Amino acid sequence: MTAADEKLVPLVRRTREPRDTLGRPMRDLRISVMDRCNFRCPYCMPRETFHDGYRFLKSAERLSFDEIVRLARLTVPLGVRKLRITGGEPLLRPNLIDLVGDLTSIPGVEDVALTTNGVLLAKYASELKAAGLARVTVSLDSLDPAVFAKMSGGFGGVEDVLDGIEHARRAGLAPIKVNAVIQRGVNDHTALDLVGHFRGTGVIVRFIEYMDVGNRNDWQPGLVVPSAELAARIGARWPLHPVSRGYRGEVAERHAFDDGQGEVGFVSSVSQPFCGDCSRARLSSDGSLFTCLFANQGSDLRGPLRAGASDAELTELIHAIWNRRTDRYSELRAELRRRGGSKVEMYFIGG
Repeated sequence: MTAADEKLVPLVRRTREPRDTLGRPMRDLRISVMDRCNFRCPYCMPRETFHDGYRFLKSAERLSFDEIVRLARLTVPLGVRKLRITGGEPLLRPNLIDLVGDLTSIPGVEDVALTTNGVLLAKYASELKAAGLARVTVSLDSLDPAVFAKMSGGFGGVEDVLDGIEHARRAGLAPIKVNAVIQRGVNDHTALDLVGHFRGTGVIVRFIEYMDVGNRNDWQPGLVVPSAELAARIGARWPLHPVSRGYRGEVAERHAFDDGQGEVGFVSSVSQPFCGDCSRARLSSDGSLFTCLFANQGSDLRGPLRAGASDAELTELIHAIWNRRTDRYSELRAELRRRGGSKVEMYFIGG
């Protein structure tokens, strides 16, 4: 235990875990370490907007690794047990391995994972594992090269991602999960190919309903393929049965293949909102704390942090932010969309 951790022990003992206005605890912290990405997925960072001249954060505007570790450490007494490193594309952040090592060493943290588009994963998989990373989630929307190119904005390639997944498997990063955002008329016809490719390999494919994250992806309800429809398609080819969630707050509904060849998951934020069990907080790369993926604003932690706030003061601030949380966007989607207003972009706080 470090000297900083020893100083925090009394604070841990006297801090009561916060509950938001709906009684939800804070269990997960998703940490965006980089607002840049080497893809231009239309549903996240369309290249018409995020062009070569787009202004991303400067290095000094992003939280340093020491600042990230300090804030992550302070969330543990408040109930956080799982950390996920996100972006943008997190593997674009120089020396990310060092941050992984620091985060996995925080007492009380039970799980550290990373979400990536996979293109750089082959290069870093072994180092990530050696630094203590438990598992990895790879975004892969289609195995069809033409569809993949359309959905990545023309960057990267399917073989690069598959090579990254294989290196992660060899490194022992498990379970590996593949996330696919499904859009009707765009890639839904390739969904079964993904399932067939990874069935029996130990890699878990999870299908995510296309969501109205951010303000630039031109979301329309007609582009959503409900999970129930997709599960029926898959089940007609490979019979499935439901599996209980591993823990309260798990967002994916799990279904296992009857023949024992693994499982698939469905994240149904649109057709079956799960706001009631949401325990996720999100820390943006510039140090704002967001309490919902669809939030329109966050709470600044970088300012107090750099102004010299103590651990106790920062802990109290985070506690208060979570206590007043009211978010349930997916349950109120239609009403809130009618009201309008901007939302934070997904690349800024991670998915």
